[in-house]
Amino acid sequence: MSESKVFQAWDYAVFSCMLVISAGIGVFFALKPGGTGTTEEFLVGNRQMSAFPIALSLASSFLSAITVIGSPAEVYTFGSMVLLYIFSSLITMIITCVIYLPLFYRLNILSTYEYLSRRFNNLVRYQAVCCFLLYMFIYLGIVTYTPALALSKVTGLNLWISVLSTGLVCTLYTSIGGIKAVVWTDVFQICVMVAGLLAVLIQGSIHVGGFGKVWSIAQKGGRLNFFDFDFDPRKRHTFWSILIGGTFAWTAIYCCNQAQIQRYLACKSEREARKAIILNWFGMCMVTITACFCGLVMYAVYETCDPLMSNRINDPNQLAPLLVLDIFSELPGISGLFVASAFSGTLSTVSSGINSMSAVVMEDFISTSWKPWKYLSRSKKTLISKLLVVFFGFTSIGLAGVASLLHGNVMQISRSVDGLLLGPLIGAFTLAALCPRSNSKGTFVGVLVGLILSLWLGIGSQIYRPSDRFTETLTFSIAGCVQANVTTSSSVNITALMTTITSVKQEQEFSILDNIYSLSYAYYTPVGCLSTIFVGLIVSVLTEGAKDVDPAYLAPILHTIHRMVFKKEKIPPLSETGIQLIEGTYLNGNC
Repeated sequence: MSESKVFQAWDYAVFSCMLVISAGIGVFFALKPGGTGTTEEFLVGNRQMSAFPIALSLASSFLSAITVIGSPAEVYTFGSMVLLYIFSSLITMIITCVIYLPLFYRLNILSTYEYLSRRFNNLVRYQAVCCFLLYMFIYLGIVTYTPALALSKVTGLNLWISVLSTGLVCTLYTSIGGIKAVVWTDVFQICVMVAGLLAVLIQGSIHVGGFGKVWSIAQKGGRLNFFDFDFDPRKRHTFWSILIGGTFAWTAIYCCNQAQIQRYLACKSEREARKAIILNWFGMCMVTITACFCGLVMYAVYETCDPLMSNRINDPNQLAPLLVLDIFSELPGISGLFVASAFSGTLSTVSSGINSMSAVVMEDFISTSWKPWKYLSRSKKTLISKLLVVFFGFTSIGLAGVASLLHGNVMQISRSVDGLLLGPLIGAFTLAALCPRSNSKGTFVGVLVGLILSLWLGIGSQIYRPSDRFTETLTFSIAGCVQANVTTSSSVNITALMTTITSVKQEQEFSILDNIYSLSYAYYTPVGCLSTIFVGLIVSVLTEGAKDVDPAYLAPILHTIHRMVFKKEKIPPLSETGIQLIEGTYLNGNC
């Protein structure tokens, strides 16, 4: 890489502006009258926020730097099939609006896991909280460290300076401005994300000769592989793994993740919350499609000179930063805009994460276990919430070092973590909301089994790597590299030969365990969820199930279905195993 292709003064200026504006938004809401006076205002904006900013915040906080850096690299390496995730996410938005949103919003709770305490007991609640906190610790470490590492290797931007600066700014505006600062900085940051991706898409297309040529090159290179209807669950991506696995994964994120649900609860009405969820889907689609098209541009630019094979970089996560430096080398400040867009994704995710962790620890541990809590003034309770945000902010910076132990495509890593820890959680919430017969014993055991099974699959797949035929990348070339020589070509051919020999050996030694560990990471969430539900129901039935469940703790759609089914029948008297419902009907204890 030439000396000119590193971060310049204008790039640092643009990046710094993004950090200053983000911090400024937090200061504004901290100084605004009535901004963060109570814990209710600090954590859910006094439940008076409108749909539009919440929608953009929902989209921004989940997409993160993983989308900005990971999605283009995914398309470049494996093709465009990841675009199908937008369809599975649409199914999730419908599920969220119909089943889970009405339940959570009408309970008027602050912590999602308080619902499990009301429906079951505190043991299930604490089990779920521990799963959530573990998930957030790992996830925040990934979204903080991985983009910083990728950008530092390519741009020359110091790794720990970027991690510390973004972490400190994020902690500052989240701790002083609360949920309103988080939401409105997310709005600003998603605009920066879109601007950075659009700049790459437009300039990259011009660099190649127009988007028509980009599309043609991508088609010729096999990058437009939108559909693969193979039913083999070991294959990394197929239509079915993304549609089924993606739906479960999105549902886990949107229906049992405090960071997302806390934003729904901040809306002024259930109708506004529903609008926010639907609008959020359109925002997600816009960013995801743009990021994937950037991957097509990336392939068109490097069609004949793959940066990995030519040793310009050593990690697929460095592809997007390298592309930016290559196509914007003559345009000062634009590389800084892309880096700002990547770190905007990091800021939005981390701010939402530490705000939600503060809410969970305060509501699920401190307020229930510390007796003096109820005697504290509102200002002291708010101060404790802010101190928790500061603690988790610094913790997320420290956890960036732990994330350095993880290797591979950043998008796959993040979705694997989602599946391993959130799969059993959505199973628990499904048991609680849709299965009146489920009880605390069944749910606790079900989550435990789901976690063990999910972690066994995840850890096993890291120790015993899947066969190459299930994770095969698309073809690359170095035929057009200016510096390509006989030595480079020979090493590539030797590597290909050794890979072939290894693959043949793997096929000969393929066992039952190898088949299990080769399961696509997209199925981790369904495995965790369904095993939790299955075991939870069996144990619940064996322990006589739940009795006298308050109908307020069941999904409202169950009441609607019950009224439709039994509207012409004579209303039976209330029995010991039944529960009184709306308009005098009752729901017998079946799932």
